[in-house]
Amino acid sequence: MGKKTKKEAEPPPKDVFDPLTIESKNAATVMLLLNSPEEEVLADVCEAIYRFALKGEENKATLLELGGVEPLTKLLTHEDKIVRRNATMIFGILTSNSDIKKLLRELDVMSSVIAQLAPEEEVVTHEFASLCLANMSVEYMGKVQIFEQGGLEPLIRLLTSPDPDVKKNSIECIYNMVQDVQCRATLQELNAIPPILDLLESEYPIIQLLALKTLDVVTNEKEFRAMLRDSQALDHLIKILETKELNDLHMEALSVMANCLEDKETMVLIQETVLKKLLSFAENSTNPDIQKNAAKAVTKAACDSENRKLFHEQEVEKCLITLLESENDGTKIAASQAISAMSENSSSKQFFNNQGIPQLIQLLKSDNEEVREAAAFALANLTTCNHANANAAAKADGIEALINTLSSGRNKVVANAATVLMNMATQEPLRLSIQTHDIMHALRGPLCSANKVVQSKATLAIAAIACDAKARTELRNSGGLEPLVELLRSKNNEVRNHASWAVMVCASDEPTATELCRLGALDILEEIDLSVSRKNKFSEVAYNKLLNHHLSLKYSKTGYLSSSNIINDGFYDCGRILIGTKFLPLKDLCLQEPSDLHTVLLVNSRSSDVYHFSAGFGSPTEEKSEPTSGHNTALSKSATKEKGSRKGRGKKEEEKVKEEEEVAVAPKLTGEGNTDKEWCPPSDPDFCVYVCEVTKSILPITNIREQIELLAKYVAEKMGGKIPKEKLQDFSWQLHISELKFQLKSNVVPIGQIKKGIFCHRALLFKALADKIGIGCSLVRGEYGRAWNEVQLMNEPQKGLTGAFSPPEFYIVDLMFHPGALMKLRSQEADLYRFL
Repeated sequence: MGKKTKKEAEPPPKDVFDPLTIESKNAATVMLLLNSPEEEVLADVCEAIYRFALKGEENKATLLELGGVEPLTKLLTHEDKIVRRNATMIFGILTSNSDIKKLLRELDVMSSVIAQLAPEEEVVTHEFASLCLANMSVEYMGKVQIFEQGGLEPLIRLLTSPDPDVKKNSIECIYNMVQDVQCRATLQELNAIPPILDLLESEYPIIQLLALKTLDVVTNEKEFRAMLRDSQALDHLIKILETKELNDLHMEALSVMANCLEDKETMVLIQETVLKKLLSFAENSTNPDIQKNAAKAVTKAACDSENRKLFHEQEVEKCLITLLESENDGTKIAASQAISAMSENSSSKQFFNNQGIPQLIQLLKSDNEEVREAAAFALANLTTCNHANANAAAKADGIEALINTLSSGRNKVVANAATVLMNMATQEPLRLSIQTHDIMHALRGPLCSANKVVQSKATLAIAAIACDAKARTELRNSGGLEPLVELLRSKNNEVRNHASWAVMVCASDEPTATELCRLGALDILEEIDLSVSRKNKFSEVAYNKLLNHHLSLKYSKTGYLSSSNIINDGFYDCGRILIGTKFLPLKDLCLQEPSDLHTVLLVNSRSSDVYHFSAGFGSPTEEKSEPTSGHNTALSKSATKEKGSRKGRGKKEEEKVKEEEEVAVAPKLTGEGNTDKEWCPPSDPDFCVYVCEVTKSILPITNIREQIELLAKYVAEKMGGKIPKEKLQDFSWQLHISELKFQLKSNVVPIGQIKKGIFCHRALLFKALADKIGIGCSLVRGEYGRAWNEVQLMNEPQKGLTGAFSPPEFYIVDLMFHPGALMKLRSQEADLYRFL
């Protein structure tokens, strides 16, 4: 046998490149290898890029600049499993860079990343693919792409992965996505709650934390709360709360529980055990965040009346008062908010009367505006419809603190402080105390606020406090009426209504009413009442209240004066004025040359030597009255008072009449005499005589019906006597009036100088004289020069019933055809008198 020789190796094929080992330290060189067709090369290059990117943010930016991101995305769909895995690992790291995330969204590679979550892929692939999605889901558009590509379902499946990193990344991505309502709806369909609850048993706190945060978001919706209740989730939460080692998770667990407690069904399940533990956490924990979240849990649960009842039975009020004294502002805020919620329960509201309100008053002095806001809100709720709590706030020196709070720059603080002051002002002693603190000056700022809620609450406070003349004077002097009137123009219904209410209250005295009218309140209210959409009961009442202080304007606009609208000297009737027509002051009318315009009828029993005229609306300061409530008004109180004191008048009455007769002098018309003197309206000596005569002859009569009949005959006698219906056309009253205007050189004619008068003249004279001697009657303007007076009289006792009277009825007084006759208001005879 020959010697064996070693077999020589076969040479490589000629078309195959000999193996080449390259060692490169330049990233740009490595990027070129991403286009290699060799799987081993790609796997090694990806591994090298992963290590490079792991070193820091600068390296990630370098990879982006070198254009390596786009070729890497193509490797996510490579046939080789190792290449796909390594490429996925790179993107798990790179997506922490915002610029790379933006590029990936543009390249639309989300479906490729989601594909790496498939069950057949390696755990490492799952880990970095889920990390990539968690990073991408931080931004809204990333959430959208993940959702649209169906990423939620595989993420939920991976919550049961044996690898903790996969679980952590998956729940983090889900947490980010459930911030969107559409994602939450899908989460519910995929039954994600059970696997999320299982994560609460994890040995890794970060996974537990992310699971609790996710539950905290989704349990804001009722459907998820029901799912948690059915899954016994509260047992998991209680277990976490009872474990001291998990105190880092207590805050989130309490927050989830707070959401669950909003459901009545949940409260019923846990009232015996969990509520006590919850309150114990709130009261005994030294962690402010835990205390805060426990108080928030109470706040949320207390939205339901049954829950409030259960909390009260567990004496939650004591716990909340303890939290008010915490040094942490967040805890104080949460406790104040919980007290606000619990104040809806009457028993709880009563409990806070002696404890709680003083602490809340002290919180109003805090430097933290959020603390002041929460305290003011709690006080507003506690004092609403509760006089005892309003008194308690005042006793705790709350008035000064609340008024100081009105200057806060935080709108809700101001609005709530104004609400508390309004609640206090419903009691007269407290209202008077508030008025001693310059309250109207303090409310001027809120009235000028641009915030609608502040405006609304400020006007309500004005309405509550301005019940007294002193307060109204302070409001005028502080310049508060101007912004109040401006709020009547508000487009907000609530603000406009409340401003109207405040104007109505402020119009209770003439100086304030005059100033309101000067600022344009009357015009604005008239405009509101003409609007179908803006008109309201408050504006209507305010408008009438202001008109009651200027009867001349009221009669011109409405054509009606009630028995409580007492005509005083300086009243003038310039006829009906159309909407939008300017109402001229008496002085301006007196200065006009006589013309064929409507004659202005003036009532004035004072001499120009003693008359001091107020410039306000051109009406005297004496012209004022009580508000009217329509036709159904009883005889004025002044008439009753005068009748009760007639017997004791005697010589004093006669001396007064004599004095008035001496004062009556020749008419002093506008523009005549010394121009340096203050202007005064024309005097009316004849009317002065009328007043004296009816005071002497009619006032002493005790029978009201007889008084009315005699006064009617007296007025008819002074105005041309009885006029038969058939001769009414021949009664030349127009010529007489024209002669008077020419004689006086003015369109203004004193009523006493008219000797030939018809319906409108006689009705005005009757009303003016009746008001002087206390006979209650109204004045109504009709069409075509018609006007009449309505009186209310008691009927005679019914036959057979001793002392029984039928209800009072309204009558119209005949001053023309049968002077002194009384016609029932709804009778045919009365209709003929008024309309034919």
